[in-house]
Amino acid sequence: MTTTHRAGPEPLSQTELLLELEQVVEQNLERHIDVAKEWFPHEYIPWGDGRNFDGLMDGDAWSPDDSPMSDVARSALVVNLLTEDNLPSYHHEIAVLFGRDAAWGEWVHRWTAEEGRHGAAIRDYLLVKRAVDPVELERARMDHMSQGYANVNNESLLGSIAYVSFQELATRVSHRNTGRVTGDPMCDQLLARIAADENLHMVFYRNLLKAAMELAPDQSMRAVTDVVKTFEMPGADIAGFQRKAVEMAIAGVYDLRQHRDEVVLPVLRFWKVFDIEGLSEEGETARAELSEHLDHLDVQATRFEDRRDALQARMAARKG
Repeated sequence: MTTTHRAGPEPLSQTELLLELEQVVEQNLERHIDVAKEWFPHEYIPWGDGRNFDGLMDGDAWSPDDSPMSDVARSALVVNLLTEDNLPSYHHEIAVLFGRDAAWGEWVHRWTAEEGRHGAAIRDYLLVKRAVDPVELERARMDHMSQGYANVNNESLLGSIAYVSFQELATRVSHRNTGRVTGDPMCDQLLARIAADENLHMVFYRNLLKAAMELAPDQSMRAVTDVVKTFEMPGADIAGFQRKAVEMAIAGVYDLRQHRDEVVLPVLRFWKVFDIEGLSEEGETARAELSEHLDHLDVQATRFEDRRDALQARMAARKG
């Protein structure tokens, strides 16, 4: 089934979009509050496993032997944590864009409150389990947060909503797969709980962009295309991110295939971007670019999978 829209003669301004979408925000905020489940981070932390570190408490200095966790699991947890740590910058970005009034403002604060427990819980887990060097972790946090975060789509309401629709789902996938590679059932449960939050956030933004697509299809199509073509995770500027991202991709935590098939395509299908009729020339051009980029991602993902398979075969042969 196709959806027909009549492209407006003039693009809607940011103010007009905020006003037109406010009722959708109200409805989805009510929905979110109805379905969101209360949970408590402290219940997921094995406090009894902890012990004092060296320093003021005169405990034991951290050692890599303190934890059996694999390097890739450790890298994935640190990347996920440092990404969550930049919440103050994320809050600033969406508060400036969405405003602090009415339903938009209520959502900003609700989202921030829910996101705030993610970093706290992951950090507590890592320190209690002595899975990372606490000194290096704190230095990495200071370095990453000192850089702040600037949303490249912050001048566009539609671009920002499109970005977080994909980003929240990408974060959910990363958290779920990170939990699995840790080999720790409690960590897996914790990250599954965090991932459930991220999924609800994705649904909120995804529904909002769907309404925007119906309201301003040409503008929305351009925004979606630009975001998909330039997408990168908010933690991409973490020191050593590229090396860690490769490790995570090889281990199946998050790779190009997952990005395309488990993040980008499901959201695009929900928006029915390839079924919309009545787009202007601008909208059709954007959609054509989007289709071409998806093909390019497919080629890139296949190449990576081939290289990964070859690498794993060589490693298996050496062990054999």
